[in-house]
Amino acid sequence: MTGTTVHLAVYDTFADWEPGFATAQLTRHGHSVRTVGPTTAPVTTMGGVRVQPDLALDALDPGDSALLLLTGASLWDTGDALAPFARAARAFLEAGVPVAAICGATAGLAREGLLDDRPHTSAVSFYLAATGYAGGEHYVEADAVTSSGGESSGALVTAGPTEPVAFAREIFGLLGVFGPKKLDAWYRLFHDSDASAYEVLEG
Repeated sequence: MTGTTVHLAVYDTFADWEPGFATAQLTRHGHSVRTVGPTTAPVTTMGGVRVQPDLALDALDPGDSALLLLTGASLWDTGDALAPFARAARAFLEAGVPVAAICGATAGLAREGLLDDRPHTSAVSFYLAATGYAGGEHYVEADAVTSSGGESSGALVTAGPTEPVAFAREIFGLLGVFGPKKLDAWYRLFHDSDASAYEVLEG
């Protein structure tokens, strides 16, 4: 593994439609995507797809990764089963490695205290407020938000459940998958169905 490896967290009930725009383009542009489960036992997505994780969470090392990608899941809101993934996100950020969280994963990060002092977004502000976190003043009404971690922390991408395209755009910008012009074209093509963007993207 190298710094071009992206780790996608997988767990029962994970929202399998949320990471697809990101992982497809990352794979096409030189990154490898490895799945990380609670163990190496198969998990079942919200869509009923069975996934065999590449590695268990306790074997995950931020030093082997370019990004940790956390999707939503019903389990984020029904107990502490996924709390170890939020703790892994803390380890990544503290190591200066970026984390991207969408949908319910943002609530997991809120409970872990990772959204208390940096700009972020989610489904709606009161969804995160229900976690009891202390970061409400940093909530941003936006499709997706990237907050720089500064010198001592990795960057963090957050997005709501209806914004997998904007979520992917932020990840691509963070990892340098596209330059600004092509990044804008990709977003216009997949978010706005702007056919004129295709020529720019493929040029």
